[in-house]
Formats: sequence, C-alpha cells, structure tokens
Amino acid sequence: MRALTWRPGVQGSLAVEEVPDPAPKPDELLVRGLAMGVCGTDRELAAADFGWPSERRMILGHESLGRVIEAPAGSGFSPGDLVVGVVRRPDPEPCPACARDEFDMCRNGRYTERGIKELDGYGSERWTVETGYAVPLDPALEPVGVLIEPASVVAKAWQHIEHIGSRAGFEPRSVLITGAGPIGLLAALLGRQRGLEVHVLDQVAGGLKPELVTALGGTYHRGSTLDAVGDLRPDVIIEATGTGRLIIDAMTRTAAAGIVCLTGVSSSGASLPVDVEGINRALVLTNSVVFGSVNGNQHHFRLAADALAAADLGWLERLITRRLPLERAFEAFQPGTGDVKVVIDL
Repeated sequence: MRALTWRPGVQGSLAVEEVPDPAPKPDELLVRGLAMGVCGTDRELAAADFGWPSERRMILGHESLGRVIEAPAGSGFSPGDLVVGVVRRPDPEPCPACARDEFDMCRNGRYTERGIKELDGYGSERWTVETGYAVPLDPALEPVGVLIEPASVVAKAWQHIEHIGSRAGFEPRSVLITGAGPIGLLAALLGRQRGLEVHVLDQVAGGLKPELVTALGGTYHRGSTLDAVGDLRPDVIIEATGTGRLIIDAMTRTAAAGIVCLTGVSSSGASLPVDVEGINRALVLTNSVVFGSVNGNQHHFRLAADALAAADLGWLERLITRRLPLERAFEAFQPGTGDVKVVIDL
C-alpha cells in the first residue's frame, strides 16, 4: 500500500512510498484510509522544526478519517463504519491523569502519539487502530469527518473553560477568538452552539474567512493586534495564533473573572517588552485565569463528533479549501492563498 512517510528530525525526507500492509491485532480494526488533514504540526514535523528523532521512517498523519474493513467480533464496530482514530496514547507507566484515560493531560511526558511521536500515523491507504481508540461517526459526516481531530482540540478547550468558570457563577455572554484558521473557526462554531456572541480576529481583509464568521452569526475583525476589536471586553478569549503580542494583550483584555485559553503553539526565540507587573495586577484584581490546552482524549473526540453532527454541513465543507490526491501530497505542505484546511485524499 502507499503511505506518506518521513524520517523524524531529517529535513526533506517527506515521501509517498510503498509500505507493507498493516496486520490488525485481535483488538484492532483494519481501516481503509479515506482522508488525512494537514496542519501546522505536520508541516513542522516534515521540516524537522519539531518532533522526536527516530531511527526509522514513519507514517505521518494525525487527522484521520477511514472506513472499517474488518472488526473483531463483539467490538461494536462493523465493516463499512466511518471512524476516526484518537491521536494520543497513555504512557506505559501511567501518571495519575493517564491512569484515568485523561492522557491528554499527561504529567510525565511519556505519552506517544500517532503520526507525531513514536507511533505511525494515519496517512496511509490502510491503517489499524485499537477499538478503544476508534470513534464512530455519523455517515453524513463523511465529507467533513477529517475535521474531527481539530474539533476535538476545541471541544476540550471549551470543556475546560466551562470547568474553570464553574468555580463561581459563570454566565458568559461573549467570546473573542484570535485567528481564523481551522482551530479558530471551529472554536467560533462551538461558541455559537453555546449561544455566545462570537468575535473573531484575523489579518485577512476579505474572502472566505470573514464570510465563514459572518455565516455563523459572528463578528469579524481585521487586524494584527487587539486594538482592532476596540473596547470589547469578552468573557472568554481563545487564542489560536501563538503570536506573542496577542498572547500578552489577551491576558488583560477580558471582562472581570475572564478566562483566556491558549491553543496556538508559538515559535521560540522571539522577545517582546512585557509589563509583567501590570499583567499580574490585572489578573489578580479581576480573578482572571490564563491556561493552555492541547490534544484531546476519546471523550473530546466524541464531543467533537456531536458538535459537527449538529453543525451546518455546508458550512463545514467550506472549511476544506483544498483536496489533493496522495501522489500530490507535497503540495499540501506549501500553504496556499486563502487556505483554511488542506486535506489529502487517501
């Protein structure tokens, strides 16, 4: 079978090549790969800007979608089922979080991840997945099911926002999302599903991104700093760019007892003048919270599947701006003008 492979830590090693067909273990599904989403993490892995070195070539891909070919008896799955695979696995000697299947909150860093850290990913014509890490999808989601993984990241972020808010009376009315990529737009979708007033900030002047925000009933702001949103003081800010200036500004721009969730992964090395004392004063005197969130467990994948099933399918389909066949996979690693989500058809 064909697969998209790379050698972790080696620049220019991305390739489409023939690899052996996978052989499912007794507790695994055999799945025909349908699609693989490409995100910034994949591009950083391919460029050797991120990742864990390996002595072997590995299969890339953590945003998955496939159809079951074979399933163990009594697993609850049947041939033909539409599924996605969870990305992370707990460490072999579970920390307290991993022992509770909350491996997205691993405390010791010994987790592994499909297509990212130590485990082959889902970017192949066939793949296997343990039944406990496979999430079934409504067949109607086939055109957009590859969005489940990024949606799971957002579902976890919202779950934790609401958990933190529950420390006191929390009735949020508004959310500001910085960044209108897949994570930002899916965060906006889940915000609207919660009945919130949604604001999205991005640098793009026109085209698809503002249209998608408007179609949700949200307000789009163009700019590179929070000055673009005027005197808006949202109850929640979800930062999805990893841009230093936006991160710093977000910490002091919420309403009282506000919550800032950081989901964007920053590049290292940039330095900015920061009024640490001013940030501390603002956070302390308003009882505000800043926290980071990444990855998701099975529960978050199921929440994501429910959220996408409740969304407008046409809106979700517009998020996927390019589809490429596997033989043209390299093009997915070169961002194009107007891209939101690029998908490789397997």
